[in-house]
Amino acid sequence: MKVYFIPGLGADKRVFRHIELPAGFEIVHIEWLTPQPGETLQHYAKRLSEAIEQESPFGLVGLSFGGMLAAEISKLVKPAKTILIASAPSAVNLPPYFKMGARLQLHKLLPVSLFKNASLAKRLFSTETSEDKELLRTIIRETDPVFLRWAMGAILYWEPNPAPPEISHIHGTSDHVLPIRYLQPTHRIEGGGHLMVMNRAGEVNRVLGEILEERKS
Repeated sequence: MKVYFIPGLGADKRVFRHIELPAGFEIVHIEWLTPQPGETLQHYAKRLSEAIEQESPFGLVGLSFGGMLAAEISKLVKPAKTILIASAPSAVNLPPYFKMGARLQLHKLLPVSLFKNASLAKRLFSTETSEDKELLRTIIRETDPVFLRWAMGAILYWEPNPAPPEISHIHGTSDHVLPIRYLQPTHRIEGGGHLMVMNRAGEVNRVLGEILEERKS
């Protein structure tokens, strides 16, 4: 079965370099599209869904911002499994300060370079390997600033509709970007952070395998 992967904000398929699925499952990476002017997260999700072959059963995995898109895509198509990693299934699960950011229109006020520089500086104190840190620095530097600004706005103005049912959600208890206290994940990874797909990949792979191999009731 094909399993479609959507990366997080400011990342691409390289962030999944350590992810491995059980035999019988094939990883397919969904590439970012250029956002249209004023496009909502829901509309962008609809366009992304066109990359999915729906003739056969498939799975959907989204990381962070990609998980938000996966949640919206799962309302349009019928994945056999939808799995969010370090993400939120609905806007109602976002921390309260995201709503304040929307009111202040921070995505328009803050320079994208500030976001990039903060992300680059954080790598100095993170727990990824030196090789992974350098990869993440490269990904951050290469991120299109236009896409980054659009995506930040799309998250802030995400419509607070109910989360789709039957979503599996893997979340780290030490995620500081999307704190677990605002969420109700189905699977917790103790001490896992926002990028546990890189520095806790073994545990993430184990949980992914368990979810994908569960028989549907």
